[in-house]
This record gives sequence, C-alpha cells and structure tokens, in this order.
Amino acid sequence: MEKILIITGGNKGLGLGLANQYHKNGYRIISISRSKKEKLYSEEQYHCDLSQSETIEATFTEIFSHLDKNNTKNITLINNAGDLGNVNTIENIKPEEINYTITVNLIAPLILSSLFIKFTKDWHCKKNIFNISSGAAINPYEGWSTYCTSKSGLDMMTKVISKEQKEEKNGVKIVSIYPGIVDTEMQTKVRSSPKENFKSVQKFIDFYEHGELTSPKQVAEKIYHLDESGELKNGVILDVRNF
Repeated sequence: MEKILIITGGNKGLGLGLANQYHKNGYRIISISRSKKEKLYSEEQYHCDLSQSETIEATFTEIFSHLDKNNTKNITLINNAGDLGNVNTIENIKPEEINYTITVNLIAPLILSSLFIKFTKDWHCKKNIFNISSGAAINPYEGWSTYCTSKSGLDMMTKVISKEQKEEKNGVKIVSIYPGIVDTEMQTKVRSSPKENFKSVQKFIDFYEHGELTSPKQVAEKIYHLDESGELKNGVILDVRNF
C-alpha cells in the first residue's frame, strides 16, 4: 500500500525540505511547480504555473490518472507554493501584480483543495490537506497587503473546509501551518526590501543576523513529526515554533 504526497513548489526551499522528509519516510512524492530540478531521487515532477489557474485542473487530472485508490494507504496534499508579491503600499502595486500574488497564494490552493476532495471522494484511506500559511495571516505588515490578505484567506479556507469535511464519511482532514521564519529565498527578498516600502525590514534583518532563522530541513522534520504524532487535528491552525 502506497503513501502519497502531492506538493506544490516542491523543488526548492521548504517545499524541497518537505519532499525530502516525506520521501525518506517511504512516501511517493509528486511535485507540482513552475520549474524542474535535477532529480535527487525517484520523484514525479509536473510542470504547472499556478498563476495560470485554468491549467491546474488538467495537471491534477493527469496526476490522478496514475494513482490507484485501492493501493493507497495515505494521500496528502501540501499547498506549499507561495509568493511574497510586490513589497509596497497598496496604491503602488499594479493590478496584475495583485492578481498574480492572490492567484498563487489563495486561488490555486482553493482549486487544488477542491479537486483533491472531489477526486478522492470514494477513496477509503487517510486523506490530508496541509496549507503552508504564515503568521502574516494574523499580523498585518505595511507593504505586505497582498501576502497578508492571501494567507488570512488561506486560514479561513481551512476553517470552512474542515467544517464541510467533518460531516462527510471518511472526509479529508485539513490544517493550516505557520512554519516560522525559514531560511529561504523569500526571506532574502524580505531583507532586501527598501525601508520606504517595508517599515519592518530591520526586524527581519535582525532575525537573520542573530541566527534566528530555521532551515527548511528543520521545519520539515517538525511538520512530519506533527503529522505522524496526530497533532494535526482537522481545522487546526498551528505555529510549529510552539512545538
């Protein structure tokens, strides 16, 4: 019986850390991303630009055409891919930039979660959706309007779907996870933001200079442990730094 992980943005940063961690523990890894990486192991990679939301269904349909519900013990979708967007006050962000960030961070996870639930409706196995959210969902940062808004929406999506699935027989468990301050390309972008566009930039520079960032590997290990230990209850929104 297979254990399957479908993950967006699984070719770098936290996504790669999660893919590696789950693969190490016997999962079949299916990565959806804009680019491919040199394979480090037997990982299935599907090219899909999540900002082009009309292409998502075809990609997901192709993935599920290669899966066997009768040979699956556990299937998990991790909505990991995300974009910080243009760090600036809202009046200085172009409409197409707003559309891009909201689509990648919120609309794509909504579509993917909808398809995942639909395609696994008659699967009699353990089914999970993990949304990689952010403390920015509840902490407003000037210059992060699109990022904060999209992550807040992701948390509300988690709450609503958890209520819907709670009523279903063998429903999907869904959670939102705050990974903390992870040493990724996104943090590099944050630290390079001009102070006039992002007033809190020094705070993030200090995190980096004081060694307060965690590695993708460390966060991935924590998330996997929380998954295996049963801490990830349906509808919960949690910060891995509290564990």
